[in-house]
Amino acid sequence: MKIDLPFQKILKEALKNGGEFADLFFEQTYSVAIVCEEDRIEKMISGQDIGLGLRVLFDGRTFCSFTNRLGEGDLLHLASVVSRAVKEDRGEGIFNLLDQRGLSSSGPSIHPPRAPIEKHPREIAIRERVSMVNRANEVVRKLDSRVRQVKVLYRDVSQHVSIANSEGLWVEGERVGTVFSVQVVSSQEDILQTGYEPIGGTMGFELFDLYPPEKVAEIATRRSLLMLSARKAPMGKMTVVLSSDAGGTMIHEAVGHGLEADLAQQGLSVYSGKIGEKVASSLITVVDDPTLPQKRGAYAFDDEGVVSQRTLLVEKGILKSYLYDRLSAFKDSIPSTGNGRRESYQLKPIPRMSNTLILPGETKPEEIIRSVEKGLFVKKMGGGQVNTVNGDFVFEVSEGYLIEKGSIGEPVRGAMLIGNGPQVLKEIDMVGDDLGFGIGTCGKDGQGVPVADAQPTLRIPNIVVGGREETKS
Repeated sequence: MKIDLPFQKILKEALKNGGEFADLFFEQTYSVAIVCEEDRIEKMISGQDIGLGLRVLFDGRTFCSFTNRLGEGDLLHLASVVSRAVKEDRGEGIFNLLDQRGLSSSGPSIHPPRAPIEKHPREIAIRERVSMVNRANEVVRKLDSRVRQVKVLYRDVSQHVSIANSEGLWVEGERVGTVFSVQVVSSQEDILQTGYEPIGGTMGFELFDLYPPEKVAEIATRRSLLMLSARKAPMGKMTVVLSSDAGGTMIHEAVGHGLEADLAQQGLSVYSGKIGEKVASSLITVVDDPTLPQKRGAYAFDDEGVVSQRTLLVEKGILKSYLYDRLSAFKDSIPSTGNGRRESYQLKPIPRMSNTLILPGETKPEEIIRSVEKGLFVKKMGGGQVNTVNGDFVFEVSEGYLIEKGSIGEPVRGAMLIGNGPQVLKEIDMVGDDLGFGIGTCGKDGQGVPVADAQPTLRIPNIVVGGREETKS
């Protein structure tokens, strides 16, 4: 649905009592979510949300409000409320007007997705989407009698966005994303183990041409069953090799969040004030790149209308930049890096990662493994916790193997990596020439946005491996 909104009039009203910058964010979102549990479709939710968020920046503070009433009078009332807040200097806040009533003359710049959408979700019948979920569930149930629980999730989102601001910018575009995941819980005697495999990206139903649901189901099930027969992981300091298949949990959590400018400016990052300093091994180069087509964190422009770009964060161990939105960029008197992102029109944009990765090196993964006399090979990372202020982290290993005399040996379960992000980055002494991606939804300040992360095979010569108590059935 195309809606003509009086953008210029709204922005003018919003700035009438002062302010350094104003923008508005209009979105119309269609989504479908399907969940299968206990061999039946447990949830099937489809919906549409439409609304507009308005923001004014003044003296380093944010004043914003939102509404889903799109009449001209309602929008001008929205603008007047934000304008009065600036005048009265109420401080930073969000004012919900959902229940209250009340740019460029040549048109917007249109930015299509970074890659064409071959099979738009809105053109796919619901029964076909349900079929993908059922196919995955059926495969898992047939694979092994030790499977106890299966959860399959499908979700697609198509979002039309229009952004205009007081500097004369006006952009429009569509964003489409599809995700699919399978979680399997298996048991043997008194042991429970979970296997999980997600896929997704900024694409439509063509996702399943690349990753059939049966294949995703098999990977999740195999991971769950494999860990049933694995012995407990050894504990103590040892050499760890992170597979490129492990996903970029380490780079995302232990490094990426600390490079978001708002945290760095507040002194809440271990990387605060360290631009130009050596923060990692000379083998490590880190970039954030929303221009990568079809990756889950890709976008043509961010939620402030800034065209996406590749940002070099760490170059051969030297910290080069943070990730900026407009507000944090204003504070440092530099351009935004195009990382201002928001979950919806109801929330303000903040600096966020997109597709964050350690670039590949020059060493073959097989050579890295052969270099280890005794250690741990991490095939897949799980969840974890990170303190962005000091960089300390704890990560679960959802699939791990012993390395013995340069070869991958038997599987082990219950391993956890315990360390410090900046210290680990400095100690990495081998970097593979491969690259593997993981996907997720990143949470920060109560907002979730789609992201991807990636890394090559990495060798950490000395890190603490901890264990955990077994889960009993």
